[in-house]
Amino acid sequence: MKVSGFTFVRNAVKFDYPIVEAINSVLPLCDELIVNIGNSEDNTEELIRSIQSPKIKIHHSLWDDSLKEGGKVLAIETNKAFDNIAPDADWCFYFQADEIIHEKYYDVIRKAMMDYLEDKRVEGLLFKYLHFYGSYDYIGDSRTWYSHEIRIIRNDKTIRSYRDAQGFRKDGRKLNVKAIDAFVYHYGWVKHPELQLQKHLRFEQLYNINKLSDQISNEATKAFNYAEIDSLVKFGGTHPLVMQQRIKNKNWHFDFDITRKKFSMKDRLLYWVEKKTGKRLFEYRNYKIVDRE
Repeated sequence: MKVSGFTFVRNAVKFDYPIVEAINSVLPLCDELIVNIGNSEDNTEELIRSIQSPKIKIHHSLWDDSLKEGGKVLAIETNKAFDNIAPDADWCFYFQADEIIHEKYYDVIRKAMMDYLEDKRVEGLLFKYLHFYGSYDYIGDSRTWYSHEIRIIRNDKTIRSYRDAQGFRKDGRKLNVKAIDAFVYHYGWVKHPELQLQKHLRFEQLYNINKLSDQISNEATKAFNYAEIDSLVKFGGTHPLVMQQRIKNKNWHFDFDITRKKFSMKDRLLYWVEKKTGKRLFEYRNYKIVDRE
């Protein structure tokens, strides 16, 4: 079984993406790892090369900044990285620049890839998610956050990244997947408030083609307001080993009253049902779970 990782990144230094940690967390599961580096304004390439792994294969990409609306450019860059994967790879492990795999899930992930290697009904593996917010001590627990995403797919180039690169489809249909008992740790909403604001505004430009150019200049010296969130809970687990130094280096403070909930009546009811039953009603699913035999 051959496994290829793939990702894309642009301006990793400028926006303080944990891309080194992300790559190092996936490398033990891969035989090669494709990194598509977009045209950056910083030392992103030097940062990636500092990892010094023979598994890493760097490719360069020029982002089409005219394809901003709806985050379409993100899917295009994902596909570029996917298309650079070796033809003889069996599974392809996709991850974004702020997504980390905890080492405690390595055996689960390897076993799933082996178990379903010959089961051609299974086109991908579905991961659960933890979304950290504000600091490394809190996670989002409301419907604001997606609960699952496909992160391992077959090396089938008719599979394409969907919409803004959150999932995949094959010939326009949802992939048939198996859910596995492993989490992706998403740290995209954990960084210094000033950097978070800059990243947030820049990211918004990918979705709103005529929006935010003035806002970026007007708010450049302000900080992101982490307090404007509907619901958080305390994280009681351990972080991946690759994240330990970054966590030690944290240079801001964020505290949140987890008893405070900011929901509409409808969302409050759905939140209550989810906490009581463990089921998230009416959730959008960009995948189809394969039935058991």
